[in-house]
Amino acid sequence: MTLQALLVSGDDQTAETLIQALAQFGIGAARSSAGDVATARLAEERFDLVIVDFDEPELASQLLDSCRHLAGPERNPPVTVAVLPDARQIRAILGSGTHFVLTKPISPEQAQTTFRAASAILKRERRQSLRVAVQAAVSIQHDDSTIEGILLDLSAGGVDVLAAKPLPNSALVHLSFELPEGGVHVEAEGEVAWTIANGQTGFRFLGMGAEIRQQLAEWLAARAHEALPDETDAPSPCKLTDLSLGGCYVQTESPFPQSSAIDLCLRAAGIEIHAEGLVRVMHPGHGMGIEFPARTDEQRKSVEEFIKFLSSQPGTEPHLEISPRSLLASAVDLSQNTGAQTDAEDSLLELLRSGGAMDEEAFLAELARQRTPAGVGQ
Repeated sequence: MTLQALLVSGDDQTAETLIQALAQFGIGAARSSAGDVATARLAEERFDLVIVDFDEPELASQLLDSCRHLAGPERNPPVTVAVLPDARQIRAILGSGTHFVLTKPISPEQAQTTFRAASAILKRERRQSLRVAVQAAVSIQHDDSTIEGILLDLSAGGVDVLAAKPLPNSALVHLSFELPEGGVHVEAEGEVAWTIANGQTGFRFLGMGAEIRQQLAEWLAARAHEALPDETDAPSPCKLTDLSLGGCYVQTESPFPQSSAIDLCLRAAGIEIHAEGLVRVMHPGHGMGIEFPARTDEQRKSVEEFIKFLSSQPGTEPHLEISPRSLLASAVDLSQNTGAQTDAEDSLLELLRSGGAMDEEAFLAELARQRTPAGVGQ
């Protein structure tokens, strides 16, 4: 499967730079210099990535806005990139829901760092959307009750189930089932993504052991012949600069979009720690502010181990890798309902949640002001 981009720009020099950068990540590009033609192509064709030049701001805004209405049962909305003539427009454009921005004049390096993050998200979204039909019993624990059901189909990101009774939207559950023809028993924390009156329910996976996750990926790969290769683009270097129980700030040239869900992997001193995160603030080419949702016991434990390890290793430079989980985090995560951690004073978390409305200079100034000598937010 080749990823496809629609590039809307009348600027030949900009278009050439972007097309060359896209090719480095295996993304094919179709170019249109007219907005009305591009709108027609979006309605008729399927694109994974849409890049729009803002030389005509009103038309460009309308085109990107139309991208948000292209989702359907078999179609995710495209990842969007705005090409801006003025860096002062960045915060307003990101606040309107565009995923990435580039500013003119665009260098090859700037384009590459942006498309590295976009490519990682696109490949992850494509894998997540591949579903395998399956018939197997599943046990669903919700509050203090157990509900039996039948698996209908399965993906790396979730499962569709015909349950004995409907469940409320966004309900947190524990799922237990065995993969047919594989002998792998899966235990996972989940969230109700959608439900209908007859009990058919879609669950999004929230937490799963690393070994089980790998076994599930192998089971799906053996049955999903269209799956993309497992190799991914080399991750961009990341540096952890600020940390609290509620979140962190990471310097990276390839930050992921605001409101996306990510995985963090910390390696140092022979150990490896994983945590899940939600991007609250994104600064193109510089870094991102990440909240730790910590809504399940597994998530809370991962975050606590993450912080405990760093606190016990002063002077140690950990190796940090960040990869995308989904382009848009769950509705529960976005609601800021993060449990007990909201009861404690956490100035870094407060800054992350309000920082999306701040320009980059003001945010980084406040981040530096509240920073302790150890670089860990309190």
